[in-house]
Amino acid sequence: MSKIVLYWHPMSSATPVACALAELGVPHERVKVDITTGEQRRPDFLALNPNGKVPTLTVDGAPMFEALAIELWLGHTFGVKSGLWPAGGTREHLQAMSWCTWSYVTYGAQLVRLQAARDLGTPDDAHGRAAHKGLDELLALLDARLAAQPWMLGADYSLVDLCVGSVIGYSAYIGAPVASHPHVQAWLQKVQARPAMQIEA
Repeated sequence: MSKIVLYWHPMSSATPVACALAELGVPHERVKVDITTGEQRRPDFLALNPNGKVPTLTVDGAPMFEALAIELWLGHTFGVKSGLWPAGGTREHLQAMSWCTWSYVTYGAQLVRLQAARDLGTPDDAHGRAAHKGLDELLALLDARLAAQPWMLGADYSLVDLCVGSVIGYSAYIGAPVASHPHVQAWLQKVQARPAMQIEA
């Protein structure tokens, strides 16, 4: 098996990757990068990830970065065999790719706006309200999907739930109206209750 190393920091964007590795039972090494002291800007780390951020993953020394890319790679590489990721060429695989990207890109764009308003201390100004409204509309789409089925891809839990749930969970933490969407709220509680989501990462 390939040697996999996760460069991470607690309570960061690396957490969903650490949880996915745990969910899949993939043997790996963890290297903590202290982003509070600037370790992510050291030349040796920048050689792996020029963005100077976590998560970064190396596979037999070859680096990759961006949480979404890493999660999709883990799904393709380890999830199909374990039943946690749909096989390529299936309808479910198309949905998996779509919803994971939706969470990080479409939903994430509104989340960045809300985070910026929160950081500026202006969550109730026009920009903050617009971000809140955008998130609410997107959560309504997700709520409709989860009203029709218990998990993102249907009857069974998958890494798609972990991926999407990680983004939705963070958004709830910073003030997105997740609690206003009962099916999303109930699903998120199930996702967050899984043992793999309890790891210290």
